[in-house]
Amino acid sequence: MRKGLPVAAALALTLTVASAEAQTERKPPYWASISASKAAMRTGPGRNYPMTWIFQRRDLPIKVVETYPNWRKVQDPDGATGWMLQRLLSDERTALITGTEARPLHEAPQEGSRIRYRAEPGVVGHLSKCARGWCLFDVGGRQGYVRQDQLWGVEPGETLD
Repeated sequence: MRKGLPVAAALALTLTVASAEAQTERKPPYWASISASKAAMRTGPGRNYPMTWIFQRRDLPIKVVETYPNWRKVQDPDGATGWMLQRLLSDERTALITGTEARPLHEAPQEGSRIRYRAEPGVVGHLSKCARGWCLFDVGGRQGYVRQDQLWGVEPGETLD
């Protein structure tokens, strides 16, 4: 029975090292999104700190403003900040429609192009490319170009491929 212990320990160490190597360490600030169906925001970088909020919105864009080993200090679309476990976040780029009225999703990245859809404020979609002030925004397979200044989740003038 003891023979299996070193093998199991070595396997566990290998899996831990492999998963740690798979995580990309980036310098804040940077954009991420919530990957879990429930994600707790805390007052500090540890489970012993009180929760300030529980997000129940997968894919919500989050701005990472600070890092601490397995924790990320994040800012939400309303400006609130707190700490989340790194494993609750994804590198998948998403954005949120801002403003007080529906925003047009254009067929091409230009103001005069045909409007394919309209997205209400607060709608979250996936970003696949951004250039020259426009981003391709996908909400459940419905795609269109949105002006970057109508999105939270992308820096002004940022380019994504």
